[in-house]
Amino acid sequence: MKKEGKEDRSLLGFREVGQTPEETAAAATAAAAAATTAAAAATAAAAATAATAAAATAAAAAAIAAHQEQQQQQQDHLNHHRHHHHQQQQQQHHHRQQQQQQQQQQQQQQQQQQQDPLLPAAPPHHHRHQQQQHHHHHHQHQHQQQHQQQHHQQHQQHQQHQQQHQQQHQQQQHQQQHQQQQQQQQQQAR
Repeated sequence: MKKEGKEDRSLLGFREVGQTPEETAAAATAAAAAATTAAAAATAAAAATAATAAAATAAAAAAIAAHQEQQQQQQDHLNHHRHHHHQQQQQQHHHRQQQQQQQQQQQQQQQQQQQDPLLPAAPPHHHRHQQQQHHHHHHQHQHQQQHQQQHHQQHQQHQQHQQQHQQQHQQQQHQQQHQQQQQQQQQQAR
């Protein structure tokens, strides 16, 4: 009997001298309950994080959709602009060298306009046709910038998805560890 008691103590680890098997089982049950509570709290935290990531993904998707719609409107406007000024642009061919220098100067003003749409447009030139061609260039520049932004957002969205996947994986590992602990404690309690 004494020998069996010694073997029990070596198995249980946390069993105190003179503690009855019932008390040991109660302590193991309490430890298992605490582990279960901790696992539930970890699961709730991971679920909240996943919900936040999902909300961020939805916001990014909405922003991309808005950009695509804006791009489509600009593309329609650009097509109309090309069609409307096609004849005038043919007449402008001999002005192109002079206009290239003016376009370089105006690019800085156009970038400011993109950052703040409320700023007034660049001052009109003395030649009406030249200003129209600058306007055409301005649309193309905006379109390119928006495309880069959209690509960046998609990249961010992909990163969020990876993070969410990692969190779920960690959560599963955490639950498995707790289950193993509970099983060990139950075996010891027996």
